Amino acid sequence: MSALLEVRDIHTAYGQSRVLFGISLEVAPQECVCLLGRNGVGKTTTMRSIMGLTPPSSGRVTWKGKEITGWAPHRVARAGIGFVPEDRRIFAELTTWENLDVARQVAGRPGGWDIPAVYRLFPKLEELRDRPGGFLSGGEQQMLTIARTLLGNPELLLLDEPSEGLAPLVVEQLLERVLELKQKGLTILLAEQGVEFSLAVADRVYVLEKGEVRYSGSAASLRDDAALRHQLLAL
Repeated sequence: MSALLEVRDIHTAYGQSRVLFGISLEVAPQECVCLLGRNGVGKTTTMRSIMGLTPPSSGRVTWKGKEITGWAPHRVARAGIGFVPEDRRIFAELTTWENLDVARQVAGRPGGWDIPAVYRLFPKLEELRDRPGGFLSGGEQQMLTIARTLLGNPELLLLDEPSEGLAPLVVEQLLERVLELKQKGLTILLAEQGVEFSLAVADRVYVLEKGEVRYSGSAASLRDDAALRHQLLAL
């Protein structure tokens, strides 16, 4: 199956500090792919390179057969790639509903995701529609950030460390919602440190270390091979 997203040999730096050293990956339609690894290995930088937030200094990012390397983030989003950042970036002073309404107004892409649809996915957000974003829990903020991104009707959803800092019960609930998105046919690229979360949802895995891909293979192979997990992740 032809890839929706292809990343080929990208090198990315922050000033003089090089972070990515030839990362290559691909994501096929309706596939969930995980970038797995410890903090600081380059997962977030890979996401930012795809979105144009930190453009690679070399290499190529191709979306649906068209090179998008270095495009402005808003242009990447309008092309069909939605980004859920680790720091969430909700409007703390706006209510839950107002946060969603802002996203709805600037979405710019037609599709099946509207406010009633994201309320069906995350019923808690409807209960909290009048609560300011700054008074939501971490899990509620994560739900809001994902819902806001879905209102852009992306074909590919980039999820950066969605389970980071959340209580185990909230992580379990979030996993159920991500699995539901996968079952609906949404293509997902996930960056995670949480091995159990990653292997429960991903079809394929890229393990990153020091800005390079150390392993690429099926999630099932990594899940079933304890020695390989220990070798790659010290688990």
